[in-house]
Amino acid sequence: MRKRSLTARFVSFAHGDGARYGLVVDGGVVDLSARYGAQWPTLQHVLADRAFAALAEKGGALAPDLSLEGLRYEIPSLVPEKIICVGVNFPDRNAEYKDGQEAPPNPSLFPRFLRSFTAHGRPLVRPPESVQLDYEGEIAIVIGKAGRRIAERDALDHIAALTLSNEGTIRDWVRHAKFNVTQGKNFDRSGSLGPWLVPFTGEAQIGDIALETRVNGEVRQSDRTSRMIFSFRKIISYISTFTTLVPGDILITGTPTGAGARFDPPIWLKPGDVVEVEAEGIGLLRNTIADEA
Repeated sequence: MRKRSLTARFVSFAHGDGARYGLVVDGGVVDLSARYGAQWPTLQHVLADRAFAALAEKGGALAPDLSLEGLRYEIPSLVPEKIICVGVNFPDRNAEYKDGQEAPPNPSLFPRFLRSFTAHGRPLVRPPESVQLDYEGEIAIVIGKAGRRIAERDALDHIAALTLSNEGTIRDWVRHAKFNVTQGKNFDRSGSLGPWLVPFTGEAQIGDIALETRVNGEVRQSDRTSRMIFSFRKIISYISTFTTLVPGDILITGTPTGAGARFDPPIWLKPGDVVEVEAEGIGLLRNTIADEA
């Protein structure tokens, strides 16, 4: 994958007496919560005050307090009122369905709960109910400004930050009912978010970037955001038609073709596997796989 330099990266992590957040600089982390935690206890507070730029400037002038090596990452410390995922948002993914429809007129949507995610560097959990744990690498956008019935022309103004998701899926459980996939998308710690938040600065960050998923080093999914059926603008506008988007909400925007379910025979994730989701300018999200204890 062609590399692009990263902008400011805000990371949540566990250290000492609890959860903290900081700024990634020079291969380490400046502990911002130790310095500014009284004003902004979590990244949700930073987001609500639109303080990413100010903190990036403050933290960027400091030497790191901790090394990235061995850092225990946490899911970005947001309090999303809702997490909404988009299904079937790349042409080749749509072609997997043999219904003759070139592209759906509107995005398919489903909710995920925060408990269904884990952090960068921690294992995705395969539940005892099924071996059919699958991967889906995606870009996630974090809402920073509330809005309802947002026009597409204004939609990107409502993005505060970007991160990555492995929108892990228990495949047989998405087919347990006739009209929804929610069950198979919400097993505890079956997906991941991270590794950090990258503040959103403009459409060039997401308009045409590469998104790639690798399993044990093998490329399984690869596409570009310019090929998405529903653009980031469309996703925000459409979802905000029926629900008010508020700061901290997370929209997970769709995965390319190449999931394990599409192999013949299917290739499910198993303990010991390593899954990496990478997007230009955002970062790399890595997780192993483990069975639920």
